[in-house]
Amino acid sequence: MRTLSVSPDDPDPDVIRQAVEVLARGGIVAFPTDTLYGLAVDPRRDDAVERLFALKGRGGRVAVPIVAADVEQVLAAAELGPAEARLAASFWPGPLSMVVPARAMLSRLTLGGGRTVAVRVPDHAVARALAAAFGFCVTATSANASGARPAIAADEIREFVQAGSVPEGIEVVLLDAGVLPGGLPSTIIEVRADGPALIRAGAITWDRVLKSLQ
Repeated sequence: MRTLSVSPDDPDPDVIRQAVEVLARGGIVAFPTDTLYGLAVDPRRDDAVERLFALKGRGGRVAVPIVAADVEQVLAAAELGPAEARLAASFWPGPLSMVVPARAMLSRLTLGGGRTVAVRVPDHAVARALAAAFGFCVTATSANASGARPAIAADEIREFVQAGSVPEGIEVVLLDAGVLPGGLPSTIIEVRADGPALIRAGAITWDRVLKSLQ
């Protein structure tokens, strides 16, 4: 695994470019978000998502969340209704993921065989810069083996990758922005026909979500 140091507040475009080149080759990038370190691959490529699953040691039945540089990029990968648009205006960039209908270009592996995807715009300059430079959303599943504690520091990611099942010839690069604050993961919600539903409690309280929709 190759490590690239990056400023958490003002990421060097050349460092981000090197990471994007890895994504374009079907590789994996570990990157910081406002909650935890995540693992990015191109969510449109079956082969890239398969490598992600192999590294994490997980099956393909669970959908993989994605992150975007901005709302415009979200709309290229998914559909937002009026309620989701209100939530986006209230909480993005930030740790609120919304389960919404996915567009056809996303890999069915990314969607876990379904038709929806959890998406958000993170409040971290490196994460947004990575997606912006790549020109599309990237996956953001936590950087850890399936069932293990999510990583908040570079050393934890190195240990995980070294112990993982990296397919031969597949690049893994780490964008090291230092130790992250950790804490709760992003809150995941879904706006359904009968109203909003809490899928996973997290950094944004359910009460705040409901108040923003009133």
